[in-house]
Amino acid sequence: MNHSHQKPVVYIVSDSVGETAELVVKAVASQYNSGNVEIRRVPYVSETERIVEIMREAEHENCMVAYTLVLPELRKTMEQEAERRDIPVADIMGPAMGSFARILGKAPHLEPGRVRRLDEDYFRRIAAVEFAVKYDDGKDPRGILMADVVLIGVSRTSKTPLSMYLANRRLLVANLPLVPEVEPPEELFWASSAKIIGLTVDPHQLQKIRRERLNSLGLDVHANYASLKRIVEEIEYARRVMKQVGCIVFDVSNMAVEEAATQILQVVKEGDYVEN
Repeated sequence: MNHSHQKPVVYIVSDSVGETAELVVKAVASQYNSGNVEIRRVPYVSETERIVEIMREAEHENCMVAYTLVLPELRKTMEQEAERRDIPVADIMGPAMGSFARILGKAPHLEPGRVRRLDEDYFRRIAAVEFAVKYDDGKDPRGILMADVVLIGVSRTSKTPLSMYLANRRLLVANLPLVPEVEPPEELFWASSAKIIGLTVDPHQLQKIRRERLNSLGLDVHANYASLKRIVEEIEYARRVMKQVGCIVFDVSNMAVEEAATQILQVVKEGDYVEN
């Protein structure tokens, strides 16, 4: 298939965040004065099926795949798929790992993300923050199944700040707004209720917060979004969803983000999601 008219795409496939491969790809692209390349990062690839899926998609593009995969079965699948579909690939870490093995006289630790293990804490924190951004505000419901913690609640119940705070504690957090007019994604009901945290707040306090929000945006503070009737309706709807899910519910009225996060961490630790 002739892809010459399409904008070139570089897939970055990694069993970790994909930062290393992206740096290399950007350095190479700069040699071609090429801002004209679309970079698509596919992080946290841990299954051979996912590689087949990516390569199937890539086959129809004018593209190459740069990858940092350390597990042998993932590397092998990538090599086979690339050959079978005639997709150019760049193994970013493989050659260096092979050379290291020769001079050190031993095989590498086959552990994804080992590159940053010198400062594992920092690395996991960055990965968790990236996860929180990607799965903020229900943007992609698949995050619900991958997350350690899922925060649900109506608009302006501190879901995003709490997600960021918990991400800094290395937890993978997804959050989802509950709106009466929008059916919650089915993933919410597939996920373990033990990792879902419902957030609720006093209606009068929420009205104040929403009015401030509208005011800061230069919008009418008397909009339906900030009416007490609408807020009570939303909170009641959210409570019904939380009851259906069977999750724990926190009332975050007059609670600082740090305080709410500490309580959530307590629950999560009891559920054994986080390594001490």
